[in-house]
Amino acid sequence: MNLTNYYWYFQSAIPHRICDDIMRYGKSIQDQMAVTGGLANPKKLNQKQVKDLKKKRNSDIVWMNDRWIYKEIQPYIHQANVNADWNFNWDYSESCQFTKYKKGQYYDWHCDSWNRPYQTQQDDLINGKIRKLSVTVTLSDPKEYKGGELEFDFRNLDPDKKRNVKKCKEILPKGSLVVFPSFVWHRICPVKSGERNSLVIWNLGHPFQ
Repeated sequence: MNLTNYYWYFQSAIPHRICDDIMRYGKSIQDQMAVTGGLANPKKLNQKQVKDLKKKRNSDIVWMNDRWIYKEIQPYIHQANVNADWNFNWDYSESCQFTKYKKGQYYDWHCDSWNRPYQTQQDDLINGKIRKLSVTVTLSDPKEYKGGELEFDFRNLDPDKKRNVKKCKEILPKGSLVVFPSFVWHRICPVKSGERNSLVIWNLGHPFQ
């Protein structure tokens, strides 16, 4: 799929009080170690699995399903889908992931989508669908941490293409968000000091035709 726009951002769009409410709420809930696709409950991983996982991803997360959060974010996802001329058909948002990146934590190169759709008989809202649009919201003030930049690789790690990495500096201000196709490769660089808090939502639809 050829893209004219690899991402679409809205700078300082979410009010600071809403960002603070999300962070306060997220930090009131017991967090868990973040895992990657295909791994089980983090509490069931053995030491080797944890060690291997942290070579790829090292952060702490909390899951949220609160309507007031979706109400703040979803209009921007719809707007970005039109403005960027993607016009992807999607109809469902997964649980929000509140993420804490402390000093030394990161998430190496990855994409959010998989080749095969979700296969579950327990939830018709996701069965047969794939992740189409991802959104990341900056909750922290940039003065509170260093490092932790969001980077995109527009070659999607194709070894035959020239490296094409871009730091998404547009979302550094608190309350900024970026929407991008879930198949675009990206990473969170290691945090050098402080703590970076963000919110991620994946948005699903039936596979591309």
